[in-house]
Amino acid sequence: MRNALTPKALYRKVNTTARGVWHRHGADARDERNTKAAKKSAGSRGSMHGKKQRGLDYTPLFRFLLSKVGQDWDKVHSEAVSRLDREDPIFHMVALREDERAAYFCGHDNSYFSGLYVDDDNRLALVDPYLTVDDLKPTCGCCTHTFNGERFTRAYGF
Repeated sequence: MRNALTPKALYRKVNTTARGVWHRHGADARDERNTKAAKKSAGSRGSMHGKKQRGLDYTPLFRFLLSKVGQDWDKVHSEAVSRLDREDPIFHMVALREDERAAYFCGHDNSYFSGLYVDDDNRLALVDPYLTVDDLKPTCGCCTHTFNGERFTRAYGF
């Protein structure tokens, strides 16, 4: 339960028990069982349940970062890290080096967001401030595609 003084987390849990949710399960342990290499190794194979982070949606983080464009990066970064379970999802959206910059990226389930970077004045900035929802084209006709929370205006195939 969240305390009144604790800020709201910048991620949410996704319903991973619903039908059609892909969990990236593999057959690694099954394939290694009863093999010569497994029998020769002295130790155990380890847990069959890895430390994967499944079922987390970072859309609230991406919206938070978009709302902080133009502000001091150090303050934005420290607030975001304090409200996350781990730091690496920030850098899906924010590029620290020039070669990492991208105009947009796909966050989760055909949800696209503007790419951000830290400028020379240590401020958060948009990689392409002129990119709009009208510029992007859906990759398939069966899904709903969004850009920064707005639905794509172009239809699939056009």
